[in-house]
Amino acid sequence: MVGLDEAEVERVLRAGLLECDCGGRLRPWGWARERGVRRAGGDEDRRSPRRTRCSACGRTHVLLPADSLVRRRDAVGVIGAALTARATGSSIAKVAARVVGVAFATVRGWLRRLAVVAEGVRARFTVLAHDLDPQLGPIRTTGSAVGDAVEAIGLAARAAALRLGPVDAWQFAASASAGRLLCNTRRL
Repeated sequence: MVGLDEAEVERVLRAGLLECDCGGRLRPWGWARERGVRRAGGDEDRRSPRRTRCSACGRTHVLLPADSLVRRRDAVGVIGAALTARATGSSIAKVAARVVGVAFATVRGWLRRLAVVAEGVRARFTVLAHDLDPQLGPIRTTGSAVGDAVEAIGLAARAAALRLGPVDAWQFAASASAGRLLCNTRRL
């Protein structure tokens, strides 16, 4: 996960400041295929993410901007709004009706996936919130696993903002989960 400023990402990449999981340095290695990212209201942003290759292990990586999730076409803010609405008790049909330009089945898929990974998300973001703000007390329960997960994300984002400066909660969640917040191919 990288920031949204393409020029800054390119500068950091060329300076050799991005690391692979193995500890090696990432180097420029072309561009990934163009893809569309749907924004609120159904508008689409077309982009070709930067591709890199590790100088140590040779693995390739696609640098995913912080406004995206792995294997998801919609911006994390759009998905986050739907998850928040569900956490407050809205039905799947009501949540889907609020998300303009996204099919009902897609929204239902996000919500079902969060229900499956909610406990792991809650645990990870609860630990992260307390790491960022050791003075943070216990996180209150909401009565649902999805609500507890969204609450933990919100508190971790708030702790990050207090410690590091302004941060979008859902972009923080995407970055903190390495884009795997709702990933169905790996655990969080």
